[in-house]
Amino acid sequence: MGVGFHRRWRHHRAARRCRPQLRRLRLLVLDVDGVLTDGGLWTTESGEVIKRFDVRDGLGIRLLQKAGLEVAWLSGGKSGATEQRARYLGIAHVLTGVRDKPAALVALLAELGVGREESAFVGDDLNDLAVKPAIGLLICTADAAAPLRRQADWVLDRNGGDGAVRRLAEELLKARGDWAELAARGWRDRND
Repeated sequence: MGVGFHRRWRHHRAARRCRPQLRRLRLLVLDVDGVLTDGGLWTTESGEVIKRFDVRDGLGIRLLQKAGLEVAWLSGGKSGATEQRARYLGIAHVLTGVRDKPAALVALLAELGVGREESAFVGDDLNDLAVKPAIGLLICTADAAAPLRRQADWVLDRNGGDGAVRRLAEELLKARGDWAELAARGWRDRND
């Protein structure tokens, strides 16, 4: 049995363990670089930053929004590409250039009236580990930094920028009882 099998097995075991929390989730906060992208940055001669976002993650986000979940982005980086993608997906709460992620997260929870236990955060590196005390469920990508993987409540079976958020969306919708109909009838809106 290879690494892929063990990764999927750990992912499914964690998904089952986290189901009660997933059912009462009201807010999903996503780091951007390394979660919604593969962490790579391309820079043009004029200094413009270019990022690659996975379209499957866009669909996952749209499915979660349709199910009534608030999705927010929280990133230490600031590039314009992030804000553009967020606008396209209708993300109302996009916090970029954030130096203190735990403080920003606590402020966001208060602003939205969401309790700690009703929130989850997806990250990929050491600066995301710092949010653990402020969040109900800490989730990370399969390729996250080792200290984060060890302390996360759930390690996804996909790398950042490779459909990790889409995979999480499916598990979340299964936990909430919204997946069966989507799987049977499909999605009629555009795939962002």
